[in-house]
Amino acid sequence: MRAMVLDKPSRPLQLRDVSKPKPGRGQLLVRVATCAMCRTDLHVVDGELPDPKLPLILGHQIVGRVEEIPEGANSKFQIGDRVGIPWLGWTDGECVYCRSNRENLCDRARFTGYTIDGGYAEFAVADSRFCFHLPDGYNDADVAPLLCAGLIGYRSYRKTGDARRLGIYGFGNAANLIAQVALHEGRELFVFTRPGDKDTQKSAKKLGAKWVGSSDEEPPEKLDAAIIFASVGPLVPAALHALAKGGIVVCGGIHMSDIPSFPYADLWGERVITSVANLTRRDAEEFLEIAPRVPVQTKTETFPLEQANIALDRFRSGKLKGTAVLILNAN
Repeated sequence: MRAMVLDKPSRPLQLRDVSKPKPGRGQLLVRVATCAMCRTDLHVVDGELPDPKLPLILGHQIVGRVEEIPEGANSKFQIGDRVGIPWLGWTDGECVYCRSNRENLCDRARFTGYTIDGGYAEFAVADSRFCFHLPDGYNDADVAPLLCAGLIGYRSYRKTGDARRLGIYGFGNAANLIAQVALHEGRELFVFTRPGDKDTQKSAKKLGAKWVGSSDEEPPEKLDAAIIFASVGPLVPAALHALAKGGIVVCGGIHMSDIPSFPYADLWGERVITSVANLTRRDAEEFLEIAPRVPVQTKTETFPLEQANIALDRFRSGKLKGTAVLILNAN
């Protein structure tokens, strides 16, 4: 099968003909239709995340159809079913985290497109426990971004509780998707972008944000919660300073630059800073049920598999007009 392979961080992916994977017990063989790109892919390619499986097939927002189910497997899927494969690819089910409904923190967890080969290929193998039926009404390209930008964004959003005034720092793919859910649920949205990014600010305002400004500005009201999707550490004290008492700052990325010091007075008043690590199957089930009811709309820019490096370069330089999605066998 054709696959784009990472041999070493900071090197371009290589188009190769590799052996089609074989599913083992409890796994599915999936014919990949589309695979959306995520900023985590850039972190892996650029060497910002440690110890990836090498050589590696990237990609963890996979949409495809079940091609093969090993004989005797107890699976909720049938041949031909459309499935989604996300970042969290396997957990041991036995550790203290798994047994306390915190499988996203499992020390032995494996991750699609990082420690397990992913979807920049014509076929992928995945643990059936961590695959999901996808909602009707989305085509293969448009549904792909829901599988990470949507899921991680949703987990970040749920950590804000019932916050009425919600700030979002960094208005990329995840922020755009979760903003739609927040507005649907009646939250007041305050959006912070890079200084001078007028196009993104206009987009956020058009979507329904109450206030839009630069990340170095103070919002007109104190926030009940803030989500930081940009991987910029100095945004943490900025967001903390913008919080009302009892508010929470949620860091929604897997990687962030160092956080500078800040005065204790900005934390006092029972303010909270927390991170989001991975996702759980419950997050996926809840979000994939909510998304079509909003309905959450995605914006994509498609590329053939062999142009994965071009898509990654455009992503890195901020030149994409939507989520980059690789097209393989899409309908």
